[in-house]
Amino acid sequence: MNIDKTKQAVTDLLIAIGEDPNREGLVETPTRVAKAYAEILGSDLPDVESYFKTFEYEGNGVVMQSDIEFYSLCEHHMLPFFGKVHIAYLPNNKVIGLSKLSRIVEYYAKNLQLQERLTEQIASSLMTHLECRGVIVVIEAKHLCMSMRGVRQGNAITKSVVSKGIYAEDQNLRVELLSQLTN
Repeated sequence: MNIDKTKQAVTDLLIAIGEDPNREGLVETPTRVAKAYAEILGSDLPDVESYFKTFEYEGNGVVMQSDIEFYSLCEHHMLPFFGKVHIAYLPNNKVIGLSKLSRIVEYYAKNLQLQERLTEQIASSLMTHLECRGVIVVIEAKHLCMSMRGVRQGNAITKSVVSKGIYAEDQNLRVELLSQLTN
């Protein structure tokens, strides 16, 4: 990310919306916004592969983690959307540390994003790097582009679900696991 170009773009935006970028409250705004975007868009994150340190596992139980918080920016309006991610996967002889699930979510959320793509990226990454037997990812989010503009539906929750592997193939397993994961 180019901090100087971002600062200039914010200065230009302030002028375009009728503000004076030299006004006391706005003098440092371009720098603050540039730093915020660098953090929000994950310019300092390592490659996602670094989160997939695995451990041997010989059981056949499902691994579930619910209510992983995330924040992202919608690519259409560059406004925040945020909420919770629920993940379940059926290991195939290996698991990853539980904190890594949160890091994987954060990795993909720190982009200009679509909720549907975010859900798919998390599920695909787990299937590919863990080589698990199945995975389900559910995201529940509020989108400020719907809350503070447009239709102004502040209480609307958007849900997206991606199932892969055995959970995509077996509807009964998928329904059972979704019930456990989101309750």
